[in-house]
Amino acid sequence: MAEILSALRSLMASHSPPLHALIVPSEDYHQSEYVSDRDKRREFVSGFTGSAGLALITKDEARLWTDGRYFLQAIQQLSDQWQLMCIGEDPSVDSWISDNLPREAAIGVDPWCVSVDTAQRWERAFAKNQQKLIQTSSNLVDEVWKNQPPAETNPVIVHPLEFAGRSVAEKLKDLREKLAIERARGIIITALDEVAWLYNIRGSDVSYCPVVHAFAIVTLNSAFLYVDKRKVSSKVSSSVQENGIEVREYGAVSSDVALLASNQLDKDTGLSSGRNDVCETGTCEAEENNNDLIWVDPASCCYALFSKLDAKKMLLQQSPLALAKALKNPVELDGLRNAHIRDGAAVVQYLVWLDKQACNDAISLSNAQMQEIYGASGYFLEGKGASKKRSCTDSWCFFMLLNEPSRETMKLTEVTASDKLEGFRATKEHFRGLSFPTISSVGPNAAVIHYSPQPETCAELDPDSIYLFDSGAQYLDGTTDITRTVHFGKPSEHEKACYTSVLKGHIALGNARFPNGTNGHALDILARIPLWRYGLDYRHGTGHGIGSYLNVHEGPHLISFRPQARNVPLQASMTVTDEPGYYADGNFGIRLENVLVIKEADTEFNFGDKGYLSFEHITWVSLSLGINYSTYINRDLYNP
Repeated sequence: MAEILSALRSLMASHSPPLHALIVPSEDYHQSEYVSDRDKRREFVSGFTGSAGLALITKDEARLWTDGRYFLQAIQQLSDQWQLMCIGEDPSVDSWISDNLPREAAIGVDPWCVSVDTAQRWERAFAKNQQKLIQTSSNLVDEVWKNQPPAETNPVIVHPLEFAGRSVAEKLKDLREKLAIERARGIIITALDEVAWLYNIRGSDVSYCPVVHAFAIVTLNSAFLYVDKRKVSSKVSSSVQENGIEVREYGAVSSDVALLASNQLDKDTGLSSGRNDVCETGTCEAEENNNDLIWVDPASCCYALFSKLDAKKMLLQQSPLALAKALKNPVELDGLRNAHIRDGAAVVQYLVWLDKQACNDAISLSNAQMQEIYGASGYFLEGKGASKKRSCTDSWCFFMLLNEPSRETMKLTEVTASDKLEGFRATKEHFRGLSFPTISSVGPNAAVIHYSPQPETCAELDPDSIYLFDSGAQYLDGTTDITRTVHFGKPSEHEKACYTSVLKGHIALGNARFPNGTNGHALDILARIPLWRYGLDYRHGTGHGIGSYLNVHEGPHLISFRPQARNVPLQASMTVTDEPGYYADGNFGIRLENVLVIKEADTEFNFGDKGYLSFEHITWVSLSLGINYSTYINRDLYNP
């Protein structure tokens, strides 16, 4: 790590102008949450593997900013050459730079890896001391990363209409109507899931996310897909072209944005059939001089492309595809429901399998004695080979007694257990992989909110400790995400009290009814009140949208204490998770998560004629499976 920092500082000193600091974001050229191995630049320079964070390297310091999900993980992973900056508790990176770096300091960043919103916020902060944000012509991290993985060249796949629910032609028609309403003649689409959704394509360029590294530009007359053409088969190319979409090389987006800015892009192509009769309602018939704006989403468009446009002719506004994608059509909703049924079956199989791996050290003890000594279990072992089966009739003894002397065994770990869960999912119809790295965590590791177990260092399953697993899968008809927290032994009174408070918050939010127009910021408190009663809380949001065979974290809506949760009201046919938690640093963590579909509520009254909404739970895994529920819930706390 010291060599990497030294090499970067050398490049900073020789840069023109010399850089007082270098910012290394987590994001790729598309501002993605999850990035390919080639784009894990912040991880490479810092050693911190969390999905969110930002590194700052100065002449004599190295600092890393991350949010509350990753505080403990960052403390564990950062070397003594790095200082952790906790978002929400410490000064923001722009404030710190403004206050601590010299007047007129030059701060470098790769403009492809930072959004318009972020870059402009930094520029405003730096201007106070006449500091400047410098767009580097190349990525300095790439220059010192000698064994940087190559770019992905995985094939583009057409997502069938039977799963997509709407055709590309329909989506383009709707998009162009929105462009006309906003007096825009084109839009630059940079978010990977938006490109995939609009063109009904999928891929595997980013682990856990079925997306393709690609940009899109759509005008009133044309549509373009910018992708490495090696990924596009003749079959996919024909399908795309049938919808009036021209395929161009990934790197051509830069020059084409410049052509778009000068109104030359449509003239540069022979394709104009992409309109697909979108103007049949007359909404797209405005003259070109009245439709002269270029629509750019400042949260997802990189600063490099933004810099090629005329600032006076830009519409800086959230992409219209964000909400369109979040409002699931009936086919997508049915697919999500079906995917969660299959996924729920896999998770139930996993919990039953875990039960069967928990065996007691003393076969000769009675069930009552085993309950007294071990609680619901004894010792986790994974069997190899056959074993004579024994029957258990006591409600506490729901395991096979697998530790007979003749049976060869090995201890289960967080990794081997999560691999087993993936195996159960892999047997289900339409399975295409996991939707994020499984969080399989025992005891103190469960307090690390986004813990990622590693084979060399992971913990063994322990019947005397809480076990939290947060996992999900990608199926052709939907994406899943579920968290369960269980204890196969005898939880402490404090653990039971904390679990009960989390469960009460989970139930309160999941059973909520609320008027149209309500946002996720207003609902977030419902999941926290039971915890607040005892002076407890958690540092993450309470809910996020779920993609339809797309990203497991999907906006633009969310349920959270963060201000951006006020931006978009919750609407019928959106999906959202319900996942409160509590984390006792160094001891245990608890989280419960279901996926919900927002639906119209059938209320007795309708005050103000607003209409009311409620939630449909589509996660099918009991909250009590794998434990003796009567001992796990603190009944005194559960009663209001």
